[in-house]
Amino acid sequence: MRRLIQTISFKNFASMQYEAEKGSLLIDVFIDEIIKFSNSEENPETVYRVLNYTRFHLCSLSEESHKTKEFEKFDIMTRLIDVQAPELTIVFGRTKRRVDELSRGLEARGYNAAGIHGDLTQQRRMNVLRKFKNGDLDILVATDVAARGLDISGVTHVYNYDIPQDPESYVHRIGRTGRAGHHGTSVTFVTPNEMDYLRVIEKLTKKRMNPLKPPTQDEAFIGQVSSALDDIKDLIADTDTERYEAQAQALLEQYDAVEVVAAFLNNMTKKDASDVPVKITPEKPLPRRKKGRRNGNYRRGNDNFKRSKRFNKHDRNNRDNKRRSGKKNRFTIRTKKA
Repeated sequence: MRRLIQTISFKNFASMQYEAEKGSLLIDVFIDEIIKFSNSEENPETVYRVLNYTRFHLCSLSEESHKTKEFEKFDIMTRLIDVQAPELTIVFGRTKRRVDELSRGLEARGYNAAGIHGDLTQQRRMNVLRKFKNGDLDILVATDVAARGLDISGVTHVYNYDIPQDPESYVHRIGRTGRAGHHGTSVTFVTPNEMDYLRVIEKLTKKRMNPLKPPTQDEAFIGQVSSALDDIKDLIADTDTERYEAQAQALLEQYDAVEVVAAFLNNMTKKDASDVPVKITPEKPLPRRKKGRRNGNYRRGNDNFKRSKRFNKHDRNNRDNKRRSGKKNRFTIRTKKA
């Protein structure tokens, strides 16, 4: 890392995501000092001079989204985890309660997960982060505030269980994965009333997210078994099997070899989702994004003005007609005197 002074536009400050020939060039900025100044009289746009440590790295990142209902998100996410088999994963939740419920639900389903947020003690947060950084924890569930400043390499997947309210947070979230030339995957769950926020994010990043088809339960099961087989191969390679040959032979004399392996696989795979129901409390949905005055109230005001103008014209015509009709009837019949 090198120390430098960089001048950037405020509206581009948050995203800092650029397309490169072999992937996306992400810039992580650690701000020491921000000095606000006017660029020039000719160009009055406010810019910021940032005195910082900047790290540049190339990455390959797949950004996907899935439109779903609130109560379906957890089961879909766990099936995705089973199929995609991430090595290190960060799951982002919007609130502290959400982080607690997600981490408990993942643990109940058999995943190696833990959560961090602002209500935990500093020691507890550091212990969780240490396990995650050392590879002793597979899934880290966090709020945006708790994950701020995280510098952990090797994160392969980011799941945005809740779409962030501001697009800048999204850029920071996905910046946790796909580092140092490795491929990363980001999945964002969006409820129907949050589609406007998704469009704003796509506009900021100048990249449309690929729609994601959720895997079925059968596909998730196949993914679990595949991961278990890989774990068994690693276990065999790292274990001194000679010490257990006598016990293994005794088992094979009593049981069929296929039954023994099947029981081992069953023990290493996670429980079926239907056997471990998990309820995640619905959070208050994000408010619908308000349109600008030019697109909303301003136009409605024009319409009201036009309507009132049209009605006034109609009323004026009616009054004129009444006057004219009144003049026609305003005459006196005089009889000629004899």
